[in-house]
Amino acid sequence: MKILYEDKDQIVIHKPAGVATQTARLGDKDLVSEVKNHIAKAIGAANPYVGVINRLDQPVEGIVLFAKNQKAAAALSKQMQDGSMQKYYLAAVYGHMEKENDILTDYLEKDARTNSSRVVSATSKDAKKAMLEYNVIATVGKMQVIKIRLLTGRHHQIRVQFSHREHPLIGDTKYGNDESMALSREANAKTPALCAYNLIWKHPVTKKEMDVKIAPENPVLRGFYETVEQD
Repeated sequence: MKILYEDKDQIVIHKPAGVATQTARLGDKDLVSEVKNHIAKAIGAANPYVGVINRLDQPVEGIVLFAKNQKAAAALSKQMQDGSMQKYYLAAVYGHMEKENDILTDYLEKDARTNSSRVVSATSKDAKKAMLEYNVIATVGKMQVIKIRLLTGRHHQIRVQFSHREHPLIGDTKYGNDESMALSREANAKTPALCAYNLIWKHPVTKKEMDVKIAPENPVLRGFYETVEQD
């Protein structure tokens, strides 16, 4: 487990692709269990408090923030809800976006049976508004690497919004099309080329700004971290 930052109120982890943030399946490895074990050993408590603040899809790499007490959890969750917590991603998409930068707005509906989401009408019964802002930072052949600021936190949001526009993420088998999957095989991309690489928030107690970044381990994105940092 890669700990990026820790104090008495919070702990920040670099979650690898393929590990669930939290799972109800017995015997399955998840990040919550690892964090609990780490804290338990440090403080000598059998079942320490761990509050999940931001979740990532199992196949997605990135920064995950946990609260270590209920007061911190309430303060951090409020930042998630009011949008003051800033979440930035790097992604590689199939094809070339029509605009170099834009705000994408859709309405998404989740299907629990298939663990998937789709774009629906705003008037659909279970529709939830989804917004993100992106800008293209590099074009490499048939794909583009983009920086994303997530403005809402819907189920599979980034993957669905770009797939809906015929620009699925490289390596995404759930929402990919024939062309993106062919390019994914060429790139040897086994997981979605998506990384939650930058999280900015205020400390739940001191209110000091926290700004944590990681360089993606995803092989498709690995070489573009320095480019986005200069953007």
